[in-house]
Amino acid sequence: MKHFAVVMVLTLALGNVARADEDVAALIKRQSQEFSDASASGDAKVFEKYLDDDVVFMNESGEIATKRDLVGDPAAPPAKRGPMQQKLVQKDFTIKVHGNVAVTSFTDESTVQIHDQVQHARFRSIEVWMKKPRGWLMISSQTLAENSDPPAVTLPRRTMDEYIGTYKVADDLVYKITRTGDDLAGSLNGAPPSPLKAEVADVLFTPGQPRLRKIIQRDAHGKVTGFVSRREGRDLVFKRGS
Repeated sequence: MKHFAVVMVLTLALGNVARADEDVAALIKRQSQEFSDASASGDAKVFEKYLDDDVVFMNESGEIATKRDLVGDPAAPPAKRGPMQQKLVQKDFTIKVHGNVAVTSFTDESTVQIHDQVQHARFRSIEVWMKKPRGWLMISSQTLAENSDPPAVTLPRRTMDEYIGTYKVADDLVYKITRTGDDLAGSLNGAPPSPLKAEVADVLFTPGQPRLRKIIQRDAHGKVTGFVSRREGRDLVFKRGS
């Protein structure tokens, strides 16, 4: 009987811990969505409520902000945003509770409406919350914008033919552009070719690699002389072979 009683006590205790973790998870999920809502509307009162005084906050552009940067004057009404209306909905929310610290990850799906036009974007975030005397507060946040391929345009075959050729940085870094029908492809150092699409004339991208562009370079007479491989604003120059 004593053994049975001990087992029952342990079972109840573990059940209470699990329930407490569930309650914390539900609380933080609600607060996190409220914070996303406030980010969309610019409601500084919510920032003041949920941000720790020493929060480390990195937005999707990589800028670090303090609580003061984010809150400003919490008594002031949200700034008017003119014709722009934004909504952020959290998806894929996960949380791990470690005592008085909780780590969350989720995707904010953004919908921005400006007059009759609608823009969509996705942002991936990791937030860290800590139990403080005044409740669970955000002590850290990092957000990354999820890149997506741009719309592709169809170029005339004569324009695509101008791109066909071999380009190199050096003898050990060679890129080849080919065309089959209405499709361009590129291959680095003899690897299997990958499709190339045009964002606009003279700007190419590979589907699935939205951070990278190949910008065609021309001389004063319009002849293709090479291309710039550009990622995050930094260039690697490929010169066309003779």
